Amino acid sequence: MIHAVLIFNTAGVARLTKFYTPLRQSAQTLVPKIFSLICSRPPNLCNFLEAPELDAYLAPKEQQDERWRVVYRSYATLHFVFVVDSAESELGILDLIQVFVESLDRAFENVCELDLVFQFDEVHHILAEIIQGGLVLETNVEEIDNAGTLLPYPDHNKTPNTLLTVQTASKLRKESFSSANPLSLGIGVGGTGSRGGNLKSPIGWLTSKITSGRAM
Repeated sequence: MIHAVLIFNTAGVARLTKFYTPLRQSAQTLVPKIFSLICSRPPNLCNFLEAPELDAYLAPKEQQDERWRVVYRSYATLHFVFVVDSAESELGILDLIQVFVESLDRAFENVCELDLVFQFDEVHHILAEIIQGGLVLETNVEEIDNAGTLLPYPDHNKTPNTLLTVQTASKLRKESFSSANPLSLGIGVGGTGSRGGNLKSPIGWLTSKITSGRAM
C-alpha cells in the first residue's frame, strides 16, 4: 500500500503532501524527517531505502514484519517521494513516480515548482486519477491526461462547472489572470512562449504603454 505522496524542493519545503493513512505526529515533523533521510544519501545509491525511523510518525503496522520504505526520484529542484510498505514493489513505484511526473508535464506543459504552488488543486486532481486510498488506479498517461474534472471556468461569463481537462483549466486560468492583471509575469518583453502564452511581463507592459503614448 502507498501511505504517503510528498513533493518537496531542495530546501526541504513541501509543495505537495498527501497521506492515505493516519499519522501519529504532525505532517510538519514528518516531512523534515524524510527530507533528512534523502539528503543524507550519496548520489550513487539506489532511489529507495528502508525507513524504520518512520514508525514514530505513521500509523501502527498491520503486521509486525511490515517495513516502511521510502522511494523517491529527483527532478531538477524537486524530490518526488512515495512512502510505501513491503507489499509494494520499489521498481514499480519508481515507474509510478515517472507516470505522475509525465502527467504533470502534459497538464502544465513542462511543469515547474510554481505550478505546484499556484495550481495545487489540479495537481491533487492528477494524483487522484493515479492513486485512491493508497491503491494504484491508473498508470496510463494518456488516460490520465484525458481525464476531466468539474472545475469552475475562470471566465465568469461562461457556464460554471463545465467539464474541463486539467490542461484546459490551466490555460484558461492563465488567460483570465493575464486580462485581470496587466503586470502579470510572462516570458520576454512580448510575453510569448509555450509557458507564458500571451502574458506580458512588467517591462513589456510598460514598454507598450510608453510606445502608445509617444504615438499619440
